[in-house]
Amino acid sequence: MNGGLDTIVYIGLLDDDDIELDSAALALSALDHDGIDIEPYLAQLRAMTDAVDAARAEQGDVESGEGQGALLAAVIGAQMRFVGDHDSYDAPLNADMIRVLDHRRGLPVSLSILYVAIARRLGWKADALNTPSHVLVSVGPAHSTALIDPFHGGALVEGDRYAALLDSAAGQGKGMRAYDIAPMSNRMTLVRLLLNQAMRAEQAGDTVRASILYERMTIIAPDHGAGWWELARLHLVHDKVGSARASLSAMLEVTRESERRAQISAMLDRLSRSK
Repeated sequence: MNGGLDTIVYIGLLDDDDIELDSAALALSALDHDGIDIEPYLAQLRAMTDAVDAARAEQGDVESGEGQGALLAAVIGAQMRFVGDHDSYDAPLNADMIRVLDHRRGLPVSLSILYVAIARRLGWKADALNTPSHVLVSVGPAHSTALIDPFHGGALVEGDRYAALLDSAAGQGKGMRAYDIAPMSNRMTLVRLLLNQAMRAEQAGDTVRASILYERMTIIAPDHGAGWWELARLHLVHDKVGSARASLSAMLEVTRESERRAQISAMLDRLSRSK
């Protein structure tokens, strides 16, 4: 493991509840900015939290999810102008938290990380949701949760738009229903951020970059078998059979589902016989 990757090992060792999403995303981003000092960015995150807190103090206690979402949208979306990048959606910098903070543009997942982390520091319940193609955020107590869309400045997502999202997913063959859309763990939110980057890298033909991103995924989420599988696949693209076997062996250690274990074992056997 190289020295840069050593800096994110701690994320993989943390309990999920102890991961602070935005600072973890910054640590991942810093790996692509050699020698950068991330303290000014951490200070920016603290200042964003303070700004929302000041708006809350001015307005008074906000107890409903809709009210909390509106306050986040007013400060992060309207005042600070963090919005989705419609013009260059697939640009790699939109999933790079340092560049998101620099340009105040990003993908749904990167912007959702900001909203969730800031809401939680204010003591509010907030989660990034495993919505297909477009991450949303739930905010507020269980009895009055609201859905908001950080990509659209924190806009409230009401019934018709939510239904359209489910219909779109069904049209893609995903068959999503309202109860399928669950909060993502902190670790899986970071995995989704990395997956966005890895898929875009591979689509651009940069399999070396994609391999680096999948390696990061296995470090921060070592129990996430899909990361090991994709890393092994790209090792084979680069004719690194030994590395592919090591990744598949690591995947086998964390996989409990019998059919998947059989698939991994079969691939390991094929690689052993191809020597």
